[in-house]
Amino acid sequence: MKGDDRMAIQKALSAIVKSNVGADGQNWLESITQSADQSNKISQAFVMVPRKTGKLLIQLNDDQKALIEEAGISYISNWTIDRLCRVWLLSTLNAADPEKLYATIDRLFLSAEMNEAVALYSALPFLAHPEIWVKRCAEGIRSNIGSVLEAIMENNPYPSENLDEAAWNQLVLKAFFTEKNIKFIVGLDKRANPELALTLIDYAKERWAAKRKVNPQLWRLVGKFINAEIFETLKVGLQHNDQIEQRAIALAVAQSDYQPAKDYINTFPELKLVLSEGNLNWDSF
Repeated sequence: MKGDDRMAIQKALSAIVKSNVGADGQNWLESITQSADQSNKISQAFVMVPRKTGKLLIQLNDDQKALIEEAGISYISNWTIDRLCRVWLLSTLNAADPEKLYATIDRLFLSAEMNEAVALYSALPFLAHPEIWVKRCAEGIRSNIGSVLEAIMENNPYPSENLDEAAWNQLVLKAFFTEKNIKFIVGLDKRANPELALTLIDYAKERWAAKRKVNPQLWRLVGKFINAEIFETLKVGLQHNDQIEQRAIALAVAQSDYQPAKDYINTFPELKLVLSEGNLNWDSF
């Protein structure tokens, strides 16, 4: 996120905070951001935010909805006001000294309880110097707390824009393991890669061996990389009596360049028909 974009988004967040927080809460928040000792003050304030702002879902007017849609952050409409205020406070920290900024926020990570951790990971796209948060984001993927994983994985553009391939693949695989909403992972199609596809194929085989269903979104990440080896696995999936899985595999094949798989799909009249109708997409699953 460029500096100008960050400033525009910060301004939008500020307006939403003001319209959702009472006068006393606003005065308190402003006293933190205007303090000469902001870094130390924010460490104390971060814990106190829910008591000062409440925990209700934020309310947005039509102009604000349009503003966050244009800024690409419409997902914040599902946040609570304390989560938003915590993110906004962090976004106001002085970014001139990256080391001081990192030290201030890293202390919060080290002592964070669940809701604080959710806010911290939610804040990553709004922070300056995105490169300094990569390790912290990758470490967060190892969390066993569902809401924390959702804050990292779902509706968060930071991972896809900043993680290396290994960390990204770990995020996606864990999202499948922990049954997160795969459709909410930002950058899913853009960051698809052959290594991830092969890992997911092995995961699908394990699920089948255990007589368990495979999330149809898995095939979305396989389609572009279909080869002879993957094709053999797809054939196994197509033989299962599971219409959703069959359709997901068919859509993946339709988006591939592997002609033998395309020819094979055409031997299934129902799949050939549904693909020809053109209404099947990944939001269908």
